[in-house]
Amino acid sequence: CNNFCTYCIVPYVRGREKSRTIEDVAAEAQALVNDGVKEITLLGQNVNSYGRDLYGEPRFADVLRAVAATGVERIRFATSHPKDLTDEVIALFGELPNLMPALHLPVQSGSDRVLKAMNRRYTAEHYLDLVRKVREANPDVALSTDIIVGFPGETEEDFQATANLVREVGYGQVFTFIYSKREGTPAAKMENQVPEDVVKDRFNRLLATINEVSHTISARYEGQSAKALVECINDHDSSLVTGRLTNNMLVHFPGDESLIGNIVDVKLTECKGFYYMGEML
Repeated sequence: CNNFCTYCIVPYVRGREKSRTIEDVAAEAQALVNDGVKEITLLGQNVNSYGRDLYGEPRFADVLRAVAATGVERIRFATSHPKDLTDEVIALFGELPNLMPALHLPVQSGSDRVLKAMNRRYTAEHYLDLVRKVREANPDVALSTDIIVGFPGETEEDFQATANLVREVGYGQVFTFIYSKREGTPAAKMENQVPEDVVKDRFNRLLATINEVSHTISARYEGQSAKALVECINDHDSSLVTGRLTNNMLVHFPGDESLIGNIVDVKLTECKGFYYMGEML
């Protein structure tokens, strides 16, 4: 990773970004499709900057097109850095039918002051503009994000800016983290470390906001039918299987091992917040 966010140790322990050639990625994807794979996830610490080291410019949109051309039924990617998400990549959510309508776009904070201290190199306004463009390209794209609570110097006003952004975006899923020091990072040496009790209080309040927003977003699909790629037998009930919807949410429904690896039609009978119960049609 080349980003050096002030809270993160990854660039120090993993080194600089290195891109494989488009031809190499496409060839591996084609081999997987030929072997019966139905879903491929393109993974990188920051997929949006793919190709800058090889081609002198980001070419992630070209990778997506090349993998889509293999005929694979489903494509996903992670993780996107907002500062490098291009209009060309965003447009593909409305152009490639096998690019799933789900985008993980970590925001970390809704406060410009905190974002600057984190060295994220975008503002809340820029982030919201990206969200607007994504939804213009495809209104059905489900958004998820990462948020850090209690970054050094975070005030109540900063925290409220984050909570307000969660409400404005309407995430289907949010991964929340309490800030923790990573020795060797600039943030670990920052003054104004937030007291633990304050951080925990903010964390709990943010979770309450997230649960309210996410359930409202997810519940709108209750009673509808959707396609699910069956991944496994349910961990808690062997009479159920677990499938992944196009928007990346899970659905649990009656089935057996023979369904694993198949894409089936499912009725979403009940929303449980971050997952659904359903029945196969």
